[in-house]
Amino acid sequence: KLCGTNYPTSICFIVVNEFCERFSYYGMKAVLTFYFISYLRWDADLSTAIYHAFSSLCYFTPILGAIIADSWLGKFKTIIYLSLIYVMGHVIKSVGAIPTVGNKDAHISLSMVGLVLIAFGTGGIKPCVSAFGGDQFDEDNLRERQKFFSIFYMSINAGSLLSTVITPILRSDVQCFGGDCYALAFGVPAALMVVALVVFIAGSGLYKRNPPQGNVMLRVCKCIGFAIKNRWQRSKHDPDRKHWLDWAEEKYSKRLIQEIKMVLRVLVLFIPLPMFWALFDQQGSRWTIQAARMNMAFGDAFSIKPDHMQQMLNAMLILIFVPIFDLIIYPLVGLCGVKVTPLRKMAAGMVLAALAFGAATLVEVNVVKTVVDPAPAEHCHLQVFNLAPGDVSVAIRGSDLFAHPIPSLQDPPEYQVVGLKASSRKLQIEATFQGRTSACEPLVQERKAYSLLLVPEGEDLRCKLVEDFLKKNETGVPLLRFFNALPEAVNLTVGDVVFSAGAGEMSPNQTVERQRYSSVSCSRASKPCPPLDLDVLEFGASYTVILTEQEDGSIVPYKMEDVKANNVHIAFQIPQYALMTAGEVMFSITGLEFSYSQAPANMKSVLQAGWLLTVAFGNVIVLIVAEGAGLEQQWVEFLLFACMLLGVCIVFSIMAHFYTYVDPDQVGQLSEDDDEDAKKTPADLVLKETST
Repeated sequence: KLCGTNYPTSICFIVVNEFCERFSYYGMKAVLTFYFISYLRWDADLSTAIYHAFSSLCYFTPILGAIIADSWLGKFKTIIYLSLIYVMGHVIKSVGAIPTVGNKDAHISLSMVGLVLIAFGTGGIKPCVSAFGGDQFDEDNLRERQKFFSIFYMSINAGSLLSTVITPILRSDVQCFGGDCYALAFGVPAALMVVALVVFIAGSGLYKRNPPQGNVMLRVCKCIGFAIKNRWQRSKHDPDRKHWLDWAEEKYSKRLIQEIKMVLRVLVLFIPLPMFWALFDQQGSRWTIQAARMNMAFGDAFSIKPDHMQQMLNAMLILIFVPIFDLIIYPLVGLCGVKVTPLRKMAAGMVLAALAFGAATLVEVNVVKTVVDPAPAEHCHLQVFNLAPGDVSVAIRGSDLFAHPIPSLQDPPEYQVVGLKASSRKLQIEATFQGRTSACEPLVQERKAYSLLLVPEGEDLRCKLVEDFLKKNETGVPLLRFFNALPEAVNLTVGDVVFSAGAGEMSPNQTVERQRYSSVSCSRASKPCPPLDLDVLEFGASYTVILTEQEDGSIVPYKMEDVKANNVHIAFQIPQYALMTAGEVMFSITGLEFSYSQAPANMKSVLQAGWLLTVAFGNVIVLIVAEGAGLEQQWVEFLLFACMLLGVCIVFSIMAHFYTYVDPDQVGQLSEDDDEDAKKTPADLVLKETST
């Protein structure tokens, strides 16, 4: 026993193991979406689909883990063996994030193999670890066992909260292989999973181990199968058998049959529940992508990562909301004369989740205002930047665009849409400066965006056409490039990123950190190059900085904002997270309590498996919508999910209205003397583990 308590010493090893394992899982998952987008170069839809396919697999595999533990290896050995698979998955996933290991196909293959192994590992041990912790207590230590589950739940949230703070920082603030260090962001969770396994094995001499006692899910399936087969073979009506399960009485006890009836009544209520999880789990995919297109700065000194909002805010709000709901909200509602039942709580949780997606829709509508839509077919975008020391008149043959003179060294306010009447075309452009007209015929292609730079060359103007990239950087950081209008090559260092541009050339686009750059180092061959002031480079913006030389030899940078900076602050996501977390408290925790209270003691593991399957099918719904709906606007998809959940909530409320709450202990009065197979199996004490 631990000093001064009735807690077994072995639970220390189990709690530490769970903390490290949850750190490992959520730390890896926190950066997974951006890994797909920025490292594997997948688009947002494919990244979302793979993210939810992985999440779904993590909640299908607990059934496999429960069967292995109950029927074959026992909980202890199952945790050991599946944790080894878990570690292998993390290691393979980390190796796949090393750029020097193979090509892109190798990275994708290693990543997918790693994710499959992680899904089997985390899902397989999910129904075993908490139940194994409950096994350490004697039957007369119920109070201590309840406190253990509270401590266990806190370790889950602590691991989740800490990992979702640390791994995004490791991803972006630590640079390796010339970019974000995903290998380290995945490697640290892998190391924590190794620690989890070592800690668990270290306590092996202290554990109380219950031998496998047969899988109750297997017995339930056999009983249902026998009833269906027996009813099908005997077409004659039997008035004594009012329920189709009664046809299993020849082989199975009335007690087991009655227990299965109770379980099936609850499982029918589970049918609408995946829709809630379809919305809930998008916090780690669609909402994270939304955050990347928002302003994440809190002044010049502090900013957060888009993947910080995912689990960090949810975990903190859970710790705040659970006591508020239990101690304040539920009692107040009861004082108002409203009966607070579990199913009513769950329906209210669905409504709150739908409202959360309504709030996400409003945020998304404002977020996309800074996004420039691609030009339609047979059209292109064009803006003109004038480097001449005076106004220039620009005319495009066959178009009335640019009717007003282009001011000198001013950022164009917006792109103009130029009709091409073909997939590509040479534009016939005339630029007039101080009475002299220069002509050029740059080749442009449909659906693309261009900047036309008018560079003075003696008394004439030279046209320099460069292609722009109007799509926002999906990791949220700014993009930067330099156009060198100097007569010689120049090198610049912005933070840790080096830019090189020859005379009259454009440097490639590169990502830089959002911050104020007041002293950018500059070097060229012929003369000194003093530091340059670029001011603040904001989140989501794409900049072109044009370097020009003054008569005194100094270099002046002119900054063009090709893609507008994110102007909606990430704090506007807080209401949607607050609504979603409140919905989770009412739906998820209450749902688990309801399923436990309505299930016989030895059927709780069956309902736990059913509960986890609702999470799995919820991710399948997101997978179908993300890949199959073909919605071009993200806010439309958010609104669709909100409406779908409200519709499902109505169906669930009708089903709940006709549900009659029962006392599980009533089945104990049924006779089971004639069926050896119906011996009572000790209940597996399992703890709900949602995506928190």
